[in-house]
Amino acid sequence: MIYDHISNISRYLHLVPGIAEALQFLQQAPANIPVGRHQLSGDNYVNIDTYTTKSVNPVGYEAHEQYIDIQYLVQGQEEVWVRNLRELQCTMPYDPLRDVAFYRASDSFQTKLKLGKGYFVILFPQDAHEPQHCLLAPAPVKKLVAKVAIQQQPLPFF
Repeated sequence: MIYDHISNISRYLHLVPGIAEALQFLQQAPANIPVGRHQLSGDNYVNIDTYTTKSVNPVGYEAHEQYIDIQYLVQGQEEVWVRNLRELQCTMPYDPLRDVAFYRASDSFQTKLKLGKGYFVILFPQDAHEPQHCLLAPAPVKKLVAKVAIQQQPLPFF
């Protein structure tokens, strides 16, 4: 997991093929960008959605095997909870067509990241995440989630 401000994206452009294009797309996205899927090069794309944050996310944690998530808000704020996948219990096995599995925690420990005001998070396959949590009260947001396809080479880890 990488959590940082969008002004520092130059530090991460070299990590994985496709990550530079995705980060630059997020950095340049205007607040009025249309909702929907925006294709990047190859298998990479950005989903843009609007919703109201929640006090409780009933779906729980999710994790992906085929794509790295880069999450960024152009409007509003939310909290994304992150845990290592090994700490969770699977509630819905991995679906390769949707590239997702769902999980629950048996305790209340998690890392809480605040998205909004220029902050983004890069989530790798081991980073289970539970998005859409409200900060103080449910509020509307506009979120960009870049999906960067994981290539055949191993991911670089620091």
